[in-house]
Amino acid sequence: MSPQRRRDAKYNDEEFSSRLRASVVKCCISTILSALLAGLFLFSCGKKYQDKEFELNIPPGFSQPNIPNDNPLTEKKVELGQLLFFDPILSDDSTISCASCHVPELAFTDGRKLPLGIKGNLGNRNSPSLVNVAYYPYFFAEGKVNNLETQALAPGLHSSEMGTEMRKMIYRLRNNSFYSKKFKDVFGEEVDVKHFVYVLACYERTLIACNNRYAEFIGNLNATGVFSEEEIDGYNLFVENDCDECHTGSLMTDFSFQNIGLYEWYDDPGLARATDLPGDSGKFKTPTLLNVEYTAPYMHDGSLASLEEVVEFYNSGGKAHKNKSEFIKPLNLTDIEKKSLVSFLKTLTDDDLKNKNGIFKKPTLKYN
Repeated sequence: MSPQRRRDAKYNDEEFSSRLRASVVKCCISTILSALLAGLFLFSCGKKYQDKEFELNIPPGFSQPNIPNDNPLTEKKVELGQLLFFDPILSDDSTISCASCHVPELAFTDGRKLPLGIKGNLGNRNSPSLVNVAYYPYFFAEGKVNNLETQALAPGLHSSEMGTEMRKMIYRLRNNSFYSKKFKDVFGEEVDVKHFVYVLACYERTLIACNNRYAEFIGNLNATGVFSEEEIDGYNLFVENDCDECHTGSLMTDFSFQNIGLYEWYDDPGLARATDLPGDSGKFKTPTLLNVEYTAPYMHDGSLASLEEVVEFYNSGGKAHKNKSEFIKPLNLTDIEKKSLVSFLKTLTDDDLKNKNGIFKKPTLKYN
């Protein structure tokens, strides 16, 4: 592939920022402005708090993630964020938590086509994995938010998910003696929206994991004995058929936006929801393939139930759509080749993920 063609296939960062500006105002800032006007963002100069830096466990081949200067990663913030992540107190009727849709044993997905919110409501999109989100440049399938702090607001406010009015959530936390004390211990003052999103973002940034055989295979220059012959065949097919044009690097994604021809007509406009451009209709952020064995069902709407169905879809070349990526074309794989490709995809599984403790597990809630 020529350098020019590769550039055209990916989303230019400067163009992306420009085209999303209107959407960010429309989709995100309005929520934050409402909170500001309601007096919820209390950027006060309270007393300084004492805390230790949280030491991340960085896998081989991974860099240190960028941590915001105004929200350093500390032990107490991570601990408090973990408690809140697993606590149904954040939902309007206190029935579901963040972990209801992001289950650790499923690579922080939920195994459903669409997430189940309060009162039996269904969300609009398949729950994405949260593993390694510390490295993501933007969030949601159309990339409308570029930091975890802002992202943390969305599920709580969404009526089909946790459905909690932000003022009510903060009031509830302030009147819970356990959390009130915890926030004062961490920040030296009462909980507010800023503190709330800070601790959740801190916790989510610790969810880093990449202990898989593919990393070992690549890290040891295609070391012998790591892959079976079938897995090696699958890897070669993955490369030969340009799957690594978008699924590349340590995270197995380039974060570009692609229309893969899943439908001829999309109910969900994808990137066009953010940019209002017809040429972006049906484009969604390329997901990571790490732990893909755990994250079924697949696609933005959970419409493909298994890895076998995913491979069969790509083998078909997808549906006709004017915005379909040039990379999506019939592969004409044999049944044996399709099986080899699925076997390779399973080498991207972190075998320790289901057995991890500490930050990857539900903590014991210490209040009634």
